[in-house]
Amino acid sequence: MAKYLLLKHYRGAPAPVNDVPMDRWTPEEISAHLRYMHDFAVRLEGTGEYVDGQALAPEGTFVRYDGAGRPPVTDGPFAETKDLIAGWMAIDVDSYERALELAAELSAAPGAGGMPIHEWLEVRPFLTAPPTITE
Repeated sequence: MAKYLLLKHYRGAPAPVNDVPMDRWTPEEISAHLRYMHDFAVRLEGTGEYVDGQALAPEGTFVRYDGAGRPPVTDGPFAETKDLIAGWMAIDVDSYERALELAAELSAAPGAGGMPIHEWLEVRPFLTAPPTITE
């Protein structure tokens, strides 16, 4: 099994087919989208492929260490919009091809008008430890 992170971005990928921002959706459209995401996760729990997932708020700040005794450095109160992640789902699947298959299915979550978004998702493998050599 290999673990992958499916990343949903607020911006930074080609526009989805149904390109109406979520802040312009009706409460019913938002509920349908969240229900799709929940049902998808429940189905993957049943197959043993779901690890975890969360939606994230659009606000965010980049922070870095600036030396002992100095306050953290930030880029301002907000990161560039294109860099923000809307949410993520960690999966544990048999192959890269299965990760792509699930990401494609997840991209069909409904949006405005109840139509699938066909949004772009980023698929990132978890970094694994190099093989241990024993003598």
